[in-house]
Amino acid sequence: MPKPHILFVCVKNGGKSQMAAGLMRQAAGDAVTVDSAGTKAGDKLNALSVESLTEAGVDISAGRPKQLTDDLIRSADLVVVLGAEAKVEPVGGTPVEVWETDEPSLRGIEGMERMRLVRDDIARRVKQLTERLKTVSAGSDG
Repeated sequence: MPKPHILFVCVKNGGKSQMAAGLMRQAAGDAVTVDSAGTKAGDKLNALSVESLTEAGVDISAGRPKQLTDDLIRSADLVVVLGAEAKVEPVGGTPVEVWETDEPSLRGIEGMERMRLVRDDIARRVKQLTERLKTVSAGSDG
């Protein structure tokens, strides 16, 4: 079976989707092709996102926001949208899954404390997705 291609999407592609991509690369290694993009891509990564991942042993500092395209969606096996703000329509039959990520700022939690909570929520979901992909892959080997 070819490697699954996972595309993580948020609005600016400077924070949550970049974090998810970095965490997926850490969790799955070379077993998965990982991309991230934004529906309205910004021009830089969120510094606190980068710092919170560095604490977890993941370096995304060289990443750059990328604009989401239909071709990018079509190339993926699964599109994961982080949060309710980004809207992504399926293209070419590619399934789209929405992760309603925790938003600590709604509870008055800001700064690095907020980013660590966001990171940990995304990391938990990435781990579940990685396990799901292993199960699918193992099921197709027989």
